[in-house]
Amino acid sequence: MDRIVEYYFNAEVIAGAFPQVLAGFRTTVIVSLLIIVCGTLSGLSLALLRCANLRPVNFIITAYVDVLRTLPQLVVIVFIYFGLPYLGPALSPFATTVLALGMVLSAFSTEIFWSAIMALPRGQWDAASALGFSRLRTLITIILPQAIRLAIPLLTNRAISISKGTALGTAVSLPETLGQAQSVMALVANPSPLTLAAAFYLTFFLPLVIASRWIEYRYSTGR
Repeated sequence: MDRIVEYYFNAEVIAGAFPQVLAGFRTTVIVSLLIIVCGTLSGLSLALLRCANLRPVNFIITAYVDVLRTLPQLVVIVFIYFGLPYLGPALSPFATTVLALGMVLSAFSTEIFWSAIMALPRGQWDAASALGFSRLRTLITIILPQAIRLAIPLLTNRAISISKGTALGTAVSLPETLGQAQSVMALVANPSPLTLAAAFYLTFFLPLVIASRWIEYRYSTGR
């Protein structure tokens, strides 16, 4: 028991690692929030674009969604960071992680929103058309509010799952929570900083998980 405390809960090591791991935690929070916002909004935009029923556009969006849903997140991060410079722009680890995971989330978000739109009865479109509503007005005022309500439970769970992938940013030297903890651990030869990192992850992601459960319950019961 003493060895466990010494190696994983060493107060002196944790205190020394706290400032550096805290700095990494700030990066984790910022990156995660940007991923959720950018991925959700771009996914909604692509789903709405599919409603235009333009075959070439639908083909491109479907290919984009299928590829990004299939590839591991780490592969997307590494490809953008090391491959994109050959085409011109070179992105920082911060921008790479936000872009890569934002794209992955946008792919899942697109499919979630599109499925929610398609789940609504076709009769609502026909009824709105009979009342003189344009297709765009029907989509924005009638279909979209209902689709968002249907999509929220699935979307919150997926957003949390993908935003936890910020830890993969260590592969491109993103100074986030896990990377900073590993750096300190290598210096002090003690894994206690990883315990501190785990505590930070719980501090941020556990409330999000609880909130997602509440949202799922609220919308599933129709309250």
